[in-house]
Amino acid sequence: MTAGSSSSAAPPAGDAPAAPPSPRRITAEVLIVLGLSLGQSGVYAAMSLADKLTRGPLAGQTTTLNPVLNEREYFDLAYQLLDIGFALMPVALVLFLLSGTGVSAVRQLGLTFDQPLRTIGAGVGLAAIIAVGTIGVYTGGRALGITTALVPAALDDYWWTVPVLVLSALRHAVLEEVIVVGYLFIRLRHLGWSTPAIIITSALLRGSYHLYQGFGPFIGNVLMGLLFAWFYARTRRVMPLVIAHALIDITGFVGYALLGPVLDLGT
Repeated sequence: MTAGSSSSAAPPAGDAPAAPPSPRRITAEVLIVLGLSLGQSGVYAAMSLADKLTRGPLAGQTTTLNPVLNEREYFDLAYQLLDIGFALMPVALVLFLLSGTGVSAVRQLGLTFDQPLRTIGAGVGLAAIIAVGTIGVYTGGRALGITTALVPAALDDYWWTVPVLVLSALRHAVLEEVIVVGYLFIRLRHLGWSTPAIIITSALLRGSYHLYQGFGPFIGNVLMGLLFAWFYARTRRVMPLVIAHALIDITGFVGYALLGPVLDLGT
């Protein structure tokens, strides 16, 4: 190669902006991400519901969240922390995939505290709306016999019980809102989906992985999904959704752990 031709050579490929993924690649990516995370949970939840329906009325059955994973205290703690940590790996995968464009995945999702007071305020407001609706849907579902009794926390009473329940709540909040709302919106937009179609798809997916609790929680989570996806469509901010979801789950998990046995909640 001559000196003249060397001066006009193209820059290294690593210096060029990343080309957007093809629609086929995006479709495959979405299916893989969901297959490793909440899409898989939806399939198992549907199977669990079918199993419960063949055993007897849903009203007479109980669903336990946050169960004991080992009868020995520190092995249980280790298993709980491992379960929480590995459950968040799909979130790490999503952040890695979205950052391939060279734009911060955190900023693409709106997973930031750029406006702290406004972000926290929106999260608290959404949590209040969902909390009231959740109580109504659960009570109605139990009365109609289409919802199992829920036990939000069944951990033994250790010094680490409350911190682990808080971490579990944060795990659910980050995993669900980042993948089912933020990631799905970004990728389905790349595929040309309309906003209403994305909102409905996101809400149905959210409802699907709660089917193991009965039809009432499915309906309640679809309604929650519609509100959360609509909010994201307007704001492109996933952080308020994470805050709202975390507040709801922390209240349910920790509240039940502290007061459930005394007040006989969840029946």
